[in-house]
Parts: sequence; structure tokens; C-alpha cells
Amino acid sequence: MDLESSKSKQFVASKGSLQEEKMVRALVVDDDSIVRKIHMRLLRKLGLKTEAVENGKEAVDLCQSGKSFDLVLMDMEMPIMDGPTATKELRAMGVTNMIVGVTSCSMESETQAFIRAGVDGCIKKPLSIDAVNNMMNDLVKKL
Repeated sequence: MDLESSKSKQFVASKGSLQEEKMVRALVVDDDSIVRKIHMRLLRKLGLKTEAVENGKEAVDLCQSGKSFDLVLMDMEMPIMDGPTATKELRAMGVTNMIVGVTSCSMESETQAFIRAGVDGCIKKPLSIDAVNNMMNDLVKKL
């Protein structure tokens, strides 16, 4: 899919006036470097400021260091710390921002386990611009 020719929107959190707009911050958590790059490119195309880490432990450590994100795209299966475990830890730390599980798994039971861990929803890989736009519309409603 040609990302450059896809229609997209810019997503910016606003608190009343143009001067108070801030970029929506997203964290991509995935052990596959190609997937990280694709996800970051999709999010940047929508105007988000992105950062990426390779596993759930790095995501937890980053948040413990004081960084915060409006959106976390969390892969389900990763080495060191998987997505459900990282999501539980982030929620236990008080992270209330949107965490979306990203999985290639088609088994409903595993997706439900991810949801029980605390994600706000799950999206199947590969991500499409339409799926990301829908997710961003949900996020903007929460901001």
C-alpha cells in the first residue's frame, strides 16, 4: 500500500485555541523493527509525535522514567516482556491513556486475554490507514 497517496487527517489535541494545540504523542512497542517503522510512519503521517521501543519492559521503563504518551500501540508477543504483562504493569503504575493491542493472532481467546490485561482495544496486523484513523478518532474523543 502506498502510504503517501492515502487520504489522512492530522490529529492534534486542542484545549480551546490554536495556540494551545499540542501534538498527540504515541509509543510504538514491537520487537520487529520493520513493523515498528511501518507503525511509526502511519502515525507520523497523521501528525503524531512518535517514539518506539522493542519490548514491554522498555515501555514500562520509559514510563517509569517520567515519559508519558497519549497512545501506546502494544504488540502482543515480544521477548523479555510481552504485551499483556507490560499493559498490566502500566495500568498498575497508573497509566490511564489509551493502550491499543496489536496482534497477528487470530485466536479470540488470546485477544480477550489481551483485553483483560487492560488494553482499550485490539487491532490485527497489518495495520491499515483506515484502522489507524478509526483508532485516532476514538483517542481524540478521550483527549
